[in-house]
Amino acid sequence: MLTTLTTVLGLAPLLFERSQQAQFLKPTVITLVYGLGFGMVMVLLVVPALMAMQQDVARQFAALRHGLRFRQAPVRLALTLAVGGILGWFVVTLGAALTTGAALVGAPGTGPALGLFIAGSVLISLLVFAVLAIGQMRRQGPGQP
Repeated sequence: MLTTLTTVLGLAPLLFERSQQAQFLKPTVITLVYGLGFGMVMVLLVVPALMAMQQDVARQFAALRHGLRFRQAPVRLALTLAVGGILGWFVVTLGAALTTGAALVGAPGTGPALGLFIAGSVLISLLVFAVLAIGQMRRQGPGQP
């Protein structure tokens, strides 16, 4: 990384040179300086951020697999219904917007469809959570912690 930085800094004076002799090398210098600078930003910032996001998504899928193997049938059934409902809601809202390029609500773009999908997913998740909480309270009975 240090060699990339020193190369960019070493070519910087030639990048800003205005003499006639330097004009011949200017396209090559521009390509090198901006290419190396962009590559350095990609390697230092974007790649680690993508790896961290990949790890977060992998952790969520591991939690989903663990939840689907849960021993209590009501929890497993509720989780399966929630995942199926969210996937179905994705097809209804964003599926049409992504395949045709037009949003379901009539406005151009996928922005409104994305908002509708997020709101519906939150609603489905809260509904499943509420049903599971009510079922858990019924099983425990009144007065038990």
